[in-house]
Amino acid sequence: MRSVFNKTTVLALAALLLFSVAAHATRIKDIARLEGVRDNQLVGYGLVVGLNGSGDSASTQFTVQSLVNMMERLGVTVDRDQVKVDNVAAVIVTAQLPPFARAGSTIDVLVSSVGDSENLAGGTLLMTPLRGPDGNTFAVAQGPLVVGSLAFGGEAAKVQTNHPTVGRIPGGALVEREVPFALGDLQSLTYRLKNAYFTTMSRMNLAVNTAFGPETAAAVDGGTLRVKIPAAFAGRTVDFVAALESLDVVPDSLARIVVNERTGTIVMGEDVRISTVAVSHSNLSLVISESAQVSQPNAFGEGKTVVVPDTGIEVSEQDSSLVVMKRGVSIGDVAGALNAIGATPRDIIAIFQAIKAAGALHAELVIL
Repeated sequence: MRSVFNKTTVLALAALLLFSVAAHATRIKDIARLEGVRDNQLVGYGLVVGLNGSGDSASTQFTVQSLVNMMERLGVTVDRDQVKVDNVAAVIVTAQLPPFARAGSTIDVLVSSVGDSENLAGGTLLMTPLRGPDGNTFAVAQGPLVVGSLAFGGEAAKVQTNHPTVGRIPGGALVEREVPFALGDLQSLTYRLKNAYFTTMSRMNLAVNTAFGPETAAAVDGGTLRVKIPAAFAGRTVDFVAALESLDVVPDSLARIVVNERTGTIVMGEDVRISTVAVSHSNLSLVISESAQVSQPNAFGEGKTVVVPDTGIEVSEQDSSLVVMKRGVSIGDVAGALNAIGATPRDIIAIFQAIKAAGALHAELVIL
């Protein structure tokens, strides 16, 4: 009976351990990327027309020049000095060209004003070539803007919601050129971790070799994994990539505390540990108040009436608390101990800085 109980206990503990590991596991596709499969940034300069008097002013010379050049290309001769651009705005158009985008497919574009236009609502973007870093045109954007904001008012008052000088065109760019990348011709694949750690790379290497056979993967360094396409997946590279990226790996991370003193934000990792240290916390309140007092001479006396400032300073300090944090406490213990002494986020930032200076904090302290 005892033997059966022991076996049941061992199985239960093993199942609990596996569940705990699986609960923290992450797919390879979420922690690594396939080399060569990435977005490409595109940018272009264009004009938005059809604005209701909210376009660039006449002092924006590049808008006037762009409009004149466009009209001349369309066969219309205009006098530069007679051109008004109240309904026209110069914009920068940006887009992300996704991997495997083919000619004829559409992508979203973001349109941002570069002149002094106050509102792009109701405007239409004219044909704008979108170029890559190499100068080649990969897409052409055109269409009505979706701004999702409003801005009305006069000289004395103004009402505005959201940001009226930036808009989007869903599916507004037509892909004209493809980025060459032949996935099916590759004999091996290279994966790069988004956060390079040797422990994570070792676990990823083990997971791939366990699933597809030994010597399928080889870790090059702490952030690069080279994978051979198995013979069973010859000619089926897409299926192999899908199966590989679905494998679960428990990622490793550095013990790190990130604090933003301006906003009082604190983010701590679960591996943060501290040595035995005593923390004393005291809430110090400093109140400075100023009031004006008038000093006036007598009715027949000589002198001037002056204003004399009176400054009062009041300092109050609550009883301090001394909390001892033992060696190797976890993040939950640290948070509980700091909450026990009533520390505010800004106080906690100062306490962490002091603990780090004392050499008792075994984590990287990042101050934004």
